[in-house]
Amino acid sequence: MTDLNIPRTAADLEARQVQGRRRAVVQALKSPFMAARLGEVELDGITKPDAWQRLPILDKDMLREMSATQFYTGFCIADRSQIAEYWRSGGSTGRPLFYPRTREDMAFGLQGFARVLACAGLTRQDVTHLSLPLGMHPAGHLMGRASAEAELGVVWAGGGNTLPSAMQIEMMALFQPTAWIGMASYGLQLANLARAQGIDLSQGTIRRILCTAEPLSASKRAKLEALFGAVVRDSYGMTEAMMLGCEDALVDGFRFWSDYCYPEVLDPDTMEPVADGRPGLLVVTPLVTNNATPFLRWNTGDIVTIRRDVPGGGPYDVFPLIKHTHRTAGFVKVRGVNIGFTDFEDLMFRSEDVADFRVEILFDGQSDVLDLQVELAEGASRDRLIRSVRDSFEVTPRITALAPGAVAQGFEGAFKPQRFTDRRSES
Repeated sequence: MTDLNIPRTAADLEARQVQGRRRAVVQALKSPFMAARLGEVELDGITKPDAWQRLPILDKDMLREMSATQFYTGFCIADRSQIAEYWRSGGSTGRPLFYPRTREDMAFGLQGFARVLACAGLTRQDVTHLSLPLGMHPAGHLMGRASAEAELGVVWAGGGNTLPSAMQIEMMALFQPTAWIGMASYGLQLANLARAQGIDLSQGTIRRILCTAEPLSASKRAKLEALFGAVVRDSYGMTEAMMLGCEDALVDGFRFWSDYCYPEVLDPDTMEPVADGRPGLLVVTPLVTNNATPFLRWNTGDIVTIRRDVPGGGPYDVFPLIKHTHRTAGFVKVRGVNIGFTDFEDLMFRSEDVADFRVEILFDGQSDVLDLQVELAEGASRDRLIRSVRDSFEVTPRITALAPGAVAQGFEGAFKPQRFTDRRSES
């Protein structure tokens, strides 16, 4: 079993943070790129608020401006002989980056995943069906390896891009797993495909779901829980650091491993700290996985709240709760109206008329068209669905009815299924 190394007290947590933050600066000074940005730094007292907040903030665009050679020789600090593997950045925009990880990084990385499994309530009595992709993005491999070290049974299915979804459903019936691990959108895809085949996954053996790698709205969670008949827990991580947190029984944010990665929540305009419970920009500093990539005050781009001293009745109470506001979710402008993807998704998953959906934005030669491609639920009303969208977003959609299972089949093979596609540039 993996030692989870959870701080026992708030004082223990604070001591780890002070030591780790000072070391993070030391690591950054080994990097020519970071040393030039930091300038003269006095290490004594560097973790005090005034000194710490003078340290510059780093973002992904700064790294993307480098060539690969500049990144690996100017930013990274580990010798090639120390590298255990590379992690692909999980962002959906811009040039992907590949971060080296040393063997010491990997030991802590696995520990972060093991904490997630335990916090989500998975035990050695569980057999997990793992549907995370198993490519260069680390989430799938590390979730499987951490599960094995925690003595859970693992069905290494991978994502639909490596094992067809129809076969995944067959394997669920064959191996009768008690838990499913994957991206929420793929869970919905599997359940909707099963439904089209006359299979009700809520009558199966899966009773606990662990999601990661994409935002999970309240409506998407409710839909997933209903389709599987299972309790859903969400988890959070980033390739710049590690797997960083998980929901506990409160389901009111992620318990954030702040002994391994130091979080700050800042005003996006002033970059000054905001009060607990107020929304702000999440900036993080890895404290233990910085042996190759010395990230310091990394701008995640996420808008969150942070709350401390929130009791949940478990060993993870020592950690703060970080909750995403989803204010950085994507949007598209149609006929002058901004339509947020998360807001639209919430409306669809709440609708009694919708079994599954995708959206295409088109230009028909005269105006923009919001083409809502939908698998209609039994007893659905097209008129009611049109009114619902029009009343919520002031845009009247064009409804295109699809056969049961068509949306899931269309997503087959995608790393992250895209429910919203803007095709106006093709017109």
